[in-house]
Amino acid sequence: MPEPKKSPELVRLAVVQMSCSHVLEENLAKAEAFVREAAALGADVILLQELFENLYFPQLEREELFALAHPVKGHPFIERFAKLAGELGVVLPVSFFEQAGQAYFNSLAMVDANGAVLGHYRKSHIPDGPGYEEKYYFNPGDSGFKTWRTRFGNIGVGICWDQWFPEAARIMALKGADLLLYPTAIGSEPDEAGGLDTRDLWRRAMLGHAVSNVAYVAAANRMGREGSATFYGSSFISDYAGELLADADRTSETILTADLDLAAARTRRAGWGFFRDRRPELYRALLTLDGEE
Repeated sequence: MPEPKKSPELVRLAVVQMSCSHVLEENLAKAEAFVREAAALGADVILLQELFENLYFPQLEREELFALAHPVKGHPFIERFAKLAGELGVVLPVSFFEQAGQAYFNSLAMVDANGAVLGHYRKSHIPDGPGYEEKYYFNPGDSGFKTWRTRFGNIGVGICWDQWFPEAARIMALKGADLLLYPTAIGSEPDEAGGLDTRDLWRRAMLGHAVSNVAYVAAANRMGREGSATFYGSSFISDYAGELLADADRTSETILTADLDLAAARTRRAGWGFFRDRRPELYRALLTLDGEE
């Protein structure tokens, strides 16, 4: 007797945490192997980390590294991962370094479970500080925040620094996101920055997005030593109440999985009334830089 078809409202999410090298093909092969393993574990949606194609290159300002970027059309590996997603029947957000004319973006292509690229998002918030010199490489994203309707739910994606901004999470939720995903590259600060460890703050910020938007949240972070930074892993999956469903340690390559009930989240979201009780007409100060209306 055939097994009953799985409800589209019940989704298994996988988050991959891995180290990277300076060799593109090694990273792509490792990422593909993890995606295949996650699919074998029953995953419907699989999240890889930010810029998994290479080491985290924005630690230093080096003009020759702009050569790592490629246009979306004819990109050297987006099509490869789109075919992989179609083969395995999984939703697969793919982080990449994008060149568009004379502009450069930290971008992500959303690939649906049939292998179709639904569109791409360009990182909106670009950090700048010791060891994280992203403003040198990346233009601020101009795509706006997006929520994609995939085979396995409505998914919004922010990239790394975006994860600290509640406005980004709220916009994706307003656009119907059941699940907020954050591929990221965050770790220790250089010695001149005081050796700050923001792991717990990083998690709390995103767990707050889960609570305030009554949405599942997950982050895939790098791990391992790269140049002056030790990326602290600690990838996680949270439920829509901000409770951890799965989390990784700081030093292990791993796959996290969790089963998500999207219908239950939508019911709870309506019941809490956070979106019913919003007052957009009072939020004009958010559209300014200095709070003056």
